[in-house]
Amino acid sequence: MKERRKITAAARKKSRAVLAAGLILLLSGCQETPKDPIVKQKSADSIKNYESNDEKEGKINEIVKAPKNYKNQAEYEGGKIIVDTDAEVILPNVDAMNTYKVTAREADQELIDQITNIFFEDAKFYHGYSYNTWIKEDYQKDLTMLKKWKAQGNLDPYNWGTDEEGNLSFDIDAAIEGDEISMEDAPEQVEKQEVVPSFGLEWVDTSYGDPITKVDENMFYGVAETDHGIYGYNIHGSAEHTADVKILIQTQEEGPQSFWDFNTTGWKDGRYIMDTENSSADGETDTHSIPEDTVKKLVKVSYEDAEKIAKEKIEQLGWDWEVTSWDYSLYCSSYNIQEEDVQDAGYVFYFTRVLDGAAITFTDAYGGSLEDHDSTLIPWSYERCEVVVGNDGIEKVEIYNPYQVEEMQTKNVKLMDFESIIKIYEQMMEITNADMMDYYNKVTYHVKRITLGYSRIYNPAVNSKSGIIVPVWDFFGGYDSESAEYTSKDSGEHSNQSLLTINAIDGTIIDRDMGY
Repeated sequence: MKERRKITAAARKKSRAVLAAGLILLLSGCQETPKDPIVKQKSADSIKNYESNDEKEGKINEIVKAPKNYKNQAEYEGGKIIVDTDAEVILPNVDAMNTYKVTAREADQELIDQITNIFFEDAKFYHGYSYNTWIKEDYQKDLTMLKKWKAQGNLDPYNWGTDEEGNLSFDIDAAIEGDEISMEDAPEQVEKQEVVPSFGLEWVDTSYGDPITKVDENMFYGVAETDHGIYGYNIHGSAEHTADVKILIQTQEEGPQSFWDFNTTGWKDGRYIMDTENSSADGETDTHSIPEDTVKKLVKVSYEDAEKIAKEKIEQLGWDWEVTSWDYSLYCSSYNIQEEDVQDAGYVFYFTRVLDGAAITFTDAYGGSLEDHDSTLIPWSYERCEVVVGNDGIEKVEIYNPYQVEEMQTKNVKLMDFESIIKIYEQMMEITNADMMDYYNKVTYHVKRITLGYSRIYNPAVNSKSGIIVPVWDFFGGYDSESAEYTSKDSGEHSNQSLLTINAIDGTIIDRDMGY
């Protein structure tokens, strides 16, 4: 099957550039764009001068005057864009919301030791380069498998499909030839090199002929052997080109994984499998969809037990992270997902920081994108933590960019009321998505959840390792799209995709992909 065309963040930067720079239209309630909008400039100064709400008005729901549900349907571009909003409105159970200064936590030896002690007590650690080296036996196994598939006429065993010219994307003959060449120089057995998790470890690169000694100045690439399994253990510190810190812990099979398996297998969030349905003009149907009832049957561990396992580890960090969202998670052996391809099933728990009773809202966006490829700014992605728990316990942990909360900047910050936010939302859903008509004939948005929570914003032109936590409104959902070639449906029922993010203090639009 041809790969479905997707709309990426980069493809939409042109129409959102003005918004990302900080222009926001504070509009009236009519559904046609007014000729004389009021433009409000967002600047580095404006985010430092938020006002406190000196008049005590009670709980947040009394302050913002939000309903429990909001429902509306609007059509734009002659009916080509439909925004169908039937959403639960979720508010934090607090009396006030504040703003906070945060900085990027450095990945130093203290952080490495902390993560190591929490997740890998009594484990043995080995250098990942030597541990995952393919030996002759590994290449022979891969060759035997590839040749068997070819003999059976299965030339696309990983369901990679075809390219635009109709040629198979996976070249099985090239894969066989590559294995045969590599096997000639492969070692007979792996020589494990025991190490202590840290930066600055040396390793020998033999991929280009003569061995070259290299040093991982700002990265640890290792393997942890424990009594209950083998885990890949990787830590990346911030570098000159990014302020990001990444920690990845993931179960792995004994021996190196096939390159082809690595690109097709793995843990996949349930919502992408349950909510979506794609088909092409020639009648082919995408097999990425499994009904929710079937997904539930595949999960053998209870939600309560899985959540307890995840919490026990994350709470030891002492970072005020709590489970604020979750999803089913499926480990699949194929790109095109069907029930028989599911090898394990469990839950993925999304942890976010809670500040004085109100949580940072979890979204799919990682942040840290730049306006264009030529930008010289240093990006800083969002803090996030995901833990996958399967039938055998913790399978995967991702920790990105932990914050250091420095101070509260504005206590009981003054918030816009819900009615004003909705006016901005209904107008900006048209403006920010008008470019969708460059790709599709019709788009229908399904907005299922409206959440008031926190998000971090920053100004990479000033400081890439310092930002502010502010209250924001997020509008979650999915969308159906129709083009000459494809029809795609996404109900948005379980979505963590924020279709629009509005600063709850001043009504400015926040570009989730860029983080400001």
